[in-house]
Amino acid sequence: MKVTITRLLFIAIILLALSGLISSVLALILGFLFTLFFNNPYETYSHKAIQFFLKLSVVGLGFGMFLKETIQTGLEGLELTFLSIILTVTLGLLLTKGFKLDRQLGHLITSGTSICGGSAIAAISPVIKAKGKTISIALAVIFLLNSVALFIFPVIGRFFHLNQHDFGLWCAIAIHDTSSVVGAAMNYGDEALKIATTVKLSRTLWIVPLSVFSMFMFKTKGEKIKIPYFILLFITAIVINSFHILPIPVTGYIVLISKRLLVVTLFIIGTTISLKEIKTTGMKPILLALSLWLFISLFSLLYIM
Repeated sequence: MKVTITRLLFIAIILLALSGLISSVLALILGFLFTLFFNNPYETYSHKAIQFFLKLSVVGLGFGMFLKETIQTGLEGLELTFLSIILTVTLGLLLTKGFKLDRQLGHLITSGTSICGGSAIAAISPVIKAKGKTISIALAVIFLLNSVALFIFPVIGRFFHLNQHDFGLWCAIAIHDTSSVVGAAMNYGDEALKIATTVKLSRTLWIVPLSVFSMFMFKTKGEKIKIPYFILLFITAIVINSFHILPIPVTGYIVLISKRLLVVTLFIIGTTISLKEIKTTGMKPILLALSLWLFISLFSLLYIM
């Protein structure tokens, strides 16, 4: 009986998210509270659902963008993206050694901070042959800071009077995971959302060179590098919208549903945040992640301002 009630409550919150009655921040809080008081009835499928829904919603957001503006935005963020990744990875290598942290764990946290959170960790893990426990700790730490970012970035952005363009760029560079990047930008405004999504996805492509670097660093061979192919679908959606292949009401509806699906994704992410797992990580991984996050946030904010 308890399991049935838990499942019904879980589905009810998802339906609320799809209806547009709850915000991205509230969805994340509800997800965290849900897993705090109940057991996630669909824990086995949650991580796969997060990846699928996130990719689907990002592709859907492409139907609200235009090719010329997207290319221009991607080029504008290229220099900052390159500098932030190189500097963050370098600092991560130094701090991992300084904290005397496990090399694989330090590298996964560095990868997640420098590029795109959980996606980068998932892509780099098989390349360096990371153990399951190491992957779990890296994901727990990154998801914790990723969740915090969703709350504090819009507040900081308004404090410094950042316009939507600058805030979207800052989000894309300084927030770990695509889900929270889009969630924070969505709360700031439509232009911020477009800028953040475009720059973040172009940043995600850096998984490929980082995977090659990781392969040489850990001296592993023959491991398959994961390429984020869904970005091609995102570009296809932009092309379809740019040439008005679909009627404007249709593309508008797709974008609306995509935004609401993202809120659902943030709720599910909230249910995967485990206090028990975070407590067992110890302070060193958290200190590393926090140091890198503060560096990339301050560096990118100063660069933009």
